[in-house]
Amino acid sequence: MKKLIKAITSKFSTEPRLDPERYEAEKKIAKSSDVKARMALAGSSKTHQEILYYLAEHDDDDGVRHAVAKNKNTPVQASPILAGDKNADVRIALAERLVKMLPELNAERQSQVYAFVVQALGTLALDEVLKIRVALSSALKDHAAAPPKVVNDLARDIEREVSEPILKFCTAVSDDVLLEILKEHPASWTVKAIAGRKSVSKKISQAVIDTRDKPGGTELLKNKGAQISIATLEEIVERAQEYPEWQTHLAGRANLPPKMAKKLAKFADESVRKLLMEHQEFDLETAEEIAEIFKRRIDFAGEGEGKKALPPADRVKKLIKEDRLNEEVVTDALGMRDRDFVVEALAALAKIDTATVHKILNMKAPKPIVALSWQARLSMRFALRLQKELVNVPAKELIYPRDGTDYPLTHDELVWQLDFLGIKARASGKS
Repeated sequence: MKKLIKAITSKFSTEPRLDPERYEAEKKIAKSSDVKARMALAGSSKTHQEILYYLAEHDDDDGVRHAVAKNKNTPVQASPILAGDKNADVRIALAERLVKMLPELNAERQSQVYAFVVQALGTLALDEVLKIRVALSSALKDHAAAPPKVVNDLARDIEREVSEPILKFCTAVSDDVLLEILKEHPASWTVKAIAGRKSVSKKISQAVIDTRDKPGGTELLKNKGAQISIATLEEIVERAQEYPEWQTHLAGRANLPPKMAKKLAKFADESVRKLLMEHQEFDLETAEEIAEIFKRRIDFAGEGEGKKALPPADRVKKLIKEDRLNEEVVTDALGMRDRDFVVEALAALAKIDTATVHKILNMKAPKPIVALSWQARLSMRFALRLQKELVNVPAKELIYPRDGTDYPLTHDELVWQLDFLGIKARASGKS
């Protein structure tokens, strides 16, 4: 005992010994079998640190070690020992005390004291007992001064009770860790937690959208603290056709570019149009264009609804007779997900039967779709929308317009595609 106390004493040479007699008395108590006396010693703020260290490492009573863990005077050098204590309540008490110490230690990150605290918290973050990790997560979620290594481990925890509070609230978690988590095909609640953080960077916003998680995307669009790049917004507008839940929040998003607002107007409903006009500042020309898009869509929808609604084939014939079947109408139908009408319109414009159109669309291959659009004298921009919205061609396989508007395939390539499909190509010329 004397040798051990001497060795421990060397660790705390800076601690003043104001009462040598009391120190000797404490040593005797620490060595005694009197649990009640040791408990009083463990909980006293006057007990020498060497004695508290000894009790932390050697006392066999859980209550005594628990009192040591809670004691503010217990040296941080004992923290790694207590972090490995066999009793879970001792470890929880230690976690609570160490977290309270973090703000005052933040300015001393290079100190040995800070190193001991981080070491102990790192051990607790990987504790096999769930309630300890939950308690630590709950305590650290609001601490900006939390050690990054510790919160990053908690953020990766597979248990929702542990990781969710850290992912949503802890500012000490790095973007690199958040990106890594989002790329690992996380559960929907994980994406939603990250999307709901008080501050979300542009690259994290893009990563959230990349997961294709619908609730996560909704949470991101609702979050006023989320920075979203123009490129990401464009992708969100495209996907909002599949995810109607996004449209309302997208319309209310500050500074939505007019070009995207007009695109949203092509497939969103009347309530979204009202939100667009209320939340966005458009010039008169843009506002009138959006209003016209909605009017056109309402008229189009009206022709296909009600008791006297015409079947898609008859609606197409009516539009041809009135010389109104054009790209604008087919684009509206595409935006409204009226597949039957789009098929009938493509067949009429390309002068082929609907069975052939269905065959091309079901191939889900980009080149035949591009050739079909060309045959129907529709623009390459429409061909791109057809690939994305009706056929769901994988992003990596999409064929884009050349110079923003032109068909990228040569005339011979387009003719070859049509010949392969058994379609006689139309005469060359601008569509």
